[in-house]
Amino acid sequence: MYSALAGKQLRSTMLATARGNLWEGAVRSSKTISSIMVWLRYVRTGPAGPLLMAGKTERTLKRNIIDVIVAMVGTQRCVYKAGAGELILFGRTIYTAGANDERAAEKIKGLTLAGAYLDEVTTFPESFFAMLGTRLSVPGAQWFGTTNPEGPNHWLKKKYLDRARLHLRRDGQLAESADPAAIDLHRFSFSLEDNPYLPAPYVEALKVEYQGLFYKRYVLGEWCLAEGVVYDMFDEKRHVVDLLPDMQRWMCVGLDYGTINPFSALLVGIGADQRMYVASEYRHDSRVARRQLTDAEYSQGLRGWLASYEHRGTKGVSPQWVFVDPSAASFMNQLWSDGMPGVAKANNDVKDGIRSVSVALGQNVLSIHRSCAGLLSELPSYAWDEKAAKAGTDAPLKIDDHSADALRYALHSTAHEWRPLTRRNLEVAA
Repeated sequence: MYSALAGKQLRSTMLATARGNLWEGAVRSSKTISSIMVWLRYVRTGPAGPLLMAGKTERTLKRNIIDVIVAMVGTQRCVYKAGAGELILFGRTIYTAGANDERAAEKIKGLTLAGAYLDEVTTFPESFFAMLGTRLSVPGAQWFGTTNPEGPNHWLKKKYLDRARLHLRRDGQLAESADPAAIDLHRFSFSLEDNPYLPAPYVEALKVEYQGLFYKRYVLGEWCLAEGVVYDMFDEKRHVVDLLPDMQRWMCVGLDYGTINPFSALLVGIGADQRMYVASEYRHDSRVARRQLTDAEYSQGLRGWLASYEHRGTKGVSPQWVFVDPSAASFMNQLWSDGMPGVAKANNDVKDGIRSVSVALGQNVLSIHRSCAGLLSELPSYAWDEKAAKAGTDAPLKIDDHSADALRYALHSTAHEWRPLTRRNLEVAA
């Protein structure tokens, strides 16, 4: 199932001898498999004592790392105890933990650790990472981690990676720091091209999928600022349509609630051609209308919009889900009381949501009907907040973003449903 390590993959495993060892760079660049091979060796041969494996959440840790290890060594040598926070690997008990908020540091407070494996380190709170350093107190303890790049002012890069004693760079050169303040950390930087086992058409398809900021970070492996237009891959000629195909199903509505600010709802369906379409938009801007609506009036307007929507001779649609801005609790209650089916809180992870929209646009599985005037006016000018980027945070400007937010809610909340459409495109390309 897994090919032998080669090139930079193999070299990094031989250089992972420091107290801290981190593989960073592009997606699918083999940094994870290289780090796992080192971790398996460490579990068998490292110093005695408790071990830890951590990810953004235990669920992502299982998906990204534990499931891969099970596939490599089998279920007899790797047993994950779901809900118990433990993994038995080669007969050795390993604690597992999620580290997605500031409370995570409490999970490891008081532990004495002989080693740790860390997945998606940039998603950890700095407090968790700092606490971990104090817990690795067994003589000879090491930690091994992976991450994709973020902004150059992220705490992990500024406080740790930039001070690494040894750096295997993206160009394959090995750089050793002469700085007396360098820390005992070995850094291994990967680009997409460092995985020799990926088929060339697949690599090219990934380069199409990830564009703009995500191309620089996830293909080139660069730590770069989030600046400029968020959806710079959006092209009116490519993504805007005047006619819709037959619709296979109406997947969802994404809804951004507003009183003084605009209220925006987008109807999204999957066509018979296996592509997504933003088919219609319901929008009320109280600044233009000079009248604010109540929750009851918004609910009536939303339900009326869906009931009156016509497509190819059929009037009225019933989307499977209505994903609402999670801060709009009172409006969700109104929809529930009015009998609106499928109402749920939207997934409001901003950066991952932007990435979902970017993938859909970049992989050309999303089109927008020309009637969605609010959305089409916002997408070309939806921009990153450069002040936030310089402070180490990726965030879009909160200006004229209401339909853009509704689109993010719709696509990120249903990513598990439409992602196979992008994989189908990649498989065709490969």
